[in-house]
Amino acid sequence: MKPIIYQLVVRYFGNTNLTNQTNGPIDTNGCGKFSDINEAALTGLKELGVTHIWLTGVFNQATLTDYSSIGMPADQPDVVKGMAGSFYAVRDYYDVSPDYAYTPSKRMQEFESLVERVHKAGMQVLIDLVANHVSRAYASNHNSNRSLGSQDDTSQFFQPSNEFYYLVNPPGQALLLTKSDTWDPPGVSFDGRFEPEDGSPGRPPKATGNNVVSPAPSATDWYETIKLNYGFNFVSCMGSYDPQPRLWSSMDAILAFWQAKGVDGFRCDFAHYIPTEAWTYLISRARQRRPAYFFAEAYPKIGSGDPVQRQQELIDAGFDAVYHYQSYNAVKNAYRFGLLDDYDREMVNQPDFVRSHLVHYLENHDERRIPSPIVINGSTGDSGFGSADASYQLAPVQFLYGSGAALLFNGQEVGEPGEGVEGFGGEDGRTTIYDYWTMPKFAGWVNGHRYDGAGLQPSQIALRNFYGALCKLCQDPAVTGDGFWGLRYFNNELRFPDCPAMLYSFARFQPGSGRVLLIAANFQIGSAATGRVRLPGDLTIAAGFSGTVEINLILDRSGSRNFPVVSIDVEQLTTVGFPISIGNQTAQVYSISQR
Repeated sequence: MKPIIYQLVVRYFGNTNLTNQTNGPIDTNGCGKFSDINEAALTGLKELGVTHIWLTGVFNQATLTDYSSIGMPADQPDVVKGMAGSFYAVRDYYDVSPDYAYTPSKRMQEFESLVERVHKAGMQVLIDLVANHVSRAYASNHNSNRSLGSQDDTSQFFQPSNEFYYLVNPPGQALLLTKSDTWDPPGVSFDGRFEPEDGSPGRPPKATGNNVVSPAPSATDWYETIKLNYGFNFVSCMGSYDPQPRLWSSMDAILAFWQAKGVDGFRCDFAHYIPTEAWTYLISRARQRRPAYFFAEAYPKIGSGDPVQRQQELIDAGFDAVYHYQSYNAVKNAYRFGLLDDYDREMVNQPDFVRSHLVHYLENHDERRIPSPIVINGSTGDSGFGSADASYQLAPVQFLYGSGAALLFNGQEVGEPGEGVEGFGGEDGRTTIYDYWTMPKFAGWVNGHRYDGAGLQPSQIALRNFYGALCKLCQDPAVTGDGFWGLRYFNNELRFPDCPAMLYSFARFQPGSGRVLLIAANFQIGSAATGRVRLPGDLTIAAGFSGTVEINLILDRSGSRNFPVVSIDVEQLTTVGFPISIGNQTAQVYSISQR
């Protein structure tokens, strides 16, 4: 089965408060709860085609919300981003956020009940493993025996047995933090100081999560986090793993804790910052306890000096799936600038073994929402796709590429735009990970936690139905198999003048099965792509075709279809092809079967 991973952010999935205020506290802006993810919600996600639910941000994170009544006062503002706090500044690996519980003192029981509901609905539960860094305010109230850094030698920048990195040269320096100029919430004061890292004996500053070794990280750094040490000195780019670094067993205990709660797998944040030796140990240990699905958010680059520089290294370490971030960047540039050949090279050049492990997406919490504005004179991260309709063109291309996982971000299926100045998140085309907020378009599907879509507009219902049809097509045997054949080299206007100029096409199949899926997308801006497409002779042989084949259109903007196109001889399929007409911002999928 091809995994369809649904990224569900508990903080705003079930929140239907439509009167959110910039920098609003939880009492003003509201917050989603574990209990909001009820049987109706899970039935709807199962019907959408979801196989795995990634419950994003469930750990107890640093926050400005005060829970002193249960022994959890608000954190110091200097080490918190946003009123709610970043999902990825974990304050306690052994606890969940009280924000998500109707009874905060019973938050773990409410989480466990949610896990049971997901399993009962026939899906698996994934949570984050933020393995590279923790909040500067990290302290586990639930497992003090595993308090990170408690046995460290704080006189050394790097020791393999330490769990943090300490900025000790020159001695006596103090942490000095600088917040963003654009974030100035009323009633919150900052002085840039943090007592546990004030430079007094035994309390030097710690290295920041994004490998910053200055005691004064900038406002754009991950200044609210501290980096964890797996035995890799990220300054010298050298590792020391014998004897085994202490952090490995600490993280293994955390995985074991959540597996015992029924968690089926982990989305591992910034996995390329952690050595493969540690991943091999952690993943194998987890799978000795029970089956576990691991997928990595990773951006490896050759020559970076990071401990992981290729996706293949994470796959070899045991990961089921790894972000194919290069395909996301390439498809965005193909969409913005027509760079189809660059996109094609990225997709075609993946070996079969790697392809089956790649996670494809058009949205996640780090990227701009699809409907957010297109930005031409900027990086890929500065631009959205300009319209929810881009899903009709691009989602089939990304989701049907391989047998690896497809990632769907909550709200994507109804065209959530990521609008609004939420607070620390700002107006950036994303739905914030720092602030209390709502997905206003998505709230129409939630509809008072009935999850019936009664509040959606017709265009949103159509988009959600399309995603449902696409997710179901992801389980077609031609897609779950390994057969991939890029067709950009063959179906182009230079080889065949009647082939549309900005057509992108590829084939998926099981070798010898007598059936091929042809995915064809129109990248011509503002107009339809009309002409003919063909299959090369070598592909027809690999697919096991002979004699006559039948061609049916099985997916377009309307969702699932079974529209007969033509029956032709295999030789004609190669030489003459068959007619297509693909509308603006649209992809189509054809089933070509042995008659």
